[in-house]
Amino acid sequence: MTLRDNILAAIHHREVRPVPYTLGFEGDVAERLDVYYGGPQWRRRLAPYMATVGAVDTVREQPISATHTRDAWGSIWRHDRRPFYLEQPPLTEPSFAGYHFPTADIFLTEPDKRKADAIGACAERTDSLRVIHMGWGIFEASWRIRGFEEALMDSVAEPAFYAELLERLTDLYVTLVNFWRDVPADAIMFGDDWGHQRGVILGPERWRRFIKPCWARVYEAVHAQGKLAMSHSCGSVAAILPDIIENGLDVLESVQPEAEGMNPYELKRQWGDQICFWGCLGSQSTIPFGTPEEIRQTVRRLCQEMGQGGGYILAPAKSLQPETPTENAAAIVEAFTNQD
Repeated sequence: MTLRDNILAAIHHREVRPVPYTLGFEGDVAERLDVYYGGPQWRRRLAPYMATVGAVDTVREQPISATHTRDAWGSIWRHDRRPFYLEQPPLTEPSFAGYHFPTADIFLTEPDKRKADAIGACAERTDSLRVIHMGWGIFEASWRIRGFEEALMDSVAEPAFYAELLERLTDLYVTLVNFWRDVPADAIMFGDDWGHQRGVILGPERWRRFIKPCWARVYEAVHAQGKLAMSHSCGSVAAILPDIIENGLDVLESVQPEAEGMNPYELKRQWGDQICFWGCLGSQSTIPFGTPEEIRQTVRRLCQEMGQGGGYILAPAKSLQPETPTENAAAIVEAFTNQD
C-alpha cells in the first residue's frame, strides 16, 4: 500500500497498520530537534501521508505598519504579541451600508496559474493524500468582519443581519470550493473554530440555526467533486458532533482531549464508525507537561484503541508549539515513526 492508500483506508474505516499520522512544528521546535539529533536527517523519517497541492488564503493580510496588518475583509490585526489579535473590525454596526463585500477574485489571484500548479502538484504527489487548504472558515470570517463580541451579540440581537452575513460568506466559500472542481485532489480542508474549552462558542442551538446550514452547503459542494471534506475545530464540539456528522464532514481535525466532552476514546466509542478523527494527542497536557515515557504510552494507546477499525489519523491536537520540551518532541517523532 502507498501512504495514500493507507490513509484513505483509515478515513473509510478500514483498520491499517501503521496508523497514518501527521506532525507539524511551530517556532523553533524543528531546529532544536536538528541539534538534538545532530542534523536534519531525522526529518526524513516522517512519512508524507498528506501533501498540500493547493490553497486559498482567506485572510490575505497586508502590512500597514511595523506591528499591524489589514486583511481582505478590512480588519486590522496586531501582530507584535502572541497571540496576534483583532484590533479593529470593518463593520462597527450591524449594517452592510458602505461596505464592499470581498469577491472570490480577491482570494483567487492568478487563477489559471493557481489551477495549473495544483494539477501539476497532484500529478507529482500520487503517493500522498492530496489536500487543498481553504484557510479560515465561515464563523471565524463573521467575527473578523464584525469583531468577536459583536458577532456573538448579533446572533442574539440582530439575527436577520447575522444570517445575511453568513449567507454571503457561504456563497463566497461555495464559489471558492467550485474553483477546484477540475483539480484531481483527494480532499479539501477547512478551519473554523466552533468550540472553546467548555462547549460551543455560539451554543449548540445557535450553531445549529446559523452555522450548520452554511457548512452543509459547503460540504455538499466538496462531495459533488468526489472529494473528501475535512475540517479543523479547536475546543469542545461534542454537543454538536451528531450535527457535524449529519452535515457530511468526513474528517474532524484537532479533537482536543482537554476540552469538555472530548475524550477521544469515548468519541470513538459513540461516533467512530461515522466520522474519522484526526488528532487527539493533548497539546495542552501530554505534549508540554508529560514525560517522554508518558508520551510513548499515550501514542501507543491512541494507535491501539483509536486505530481499531480505522477512522483515525494520529496527530497532536496542535502542531508542536514553541513551549514543547525538546525531549518530548523527540519522543513524539520516535513514537509516530516506530509504532509498536
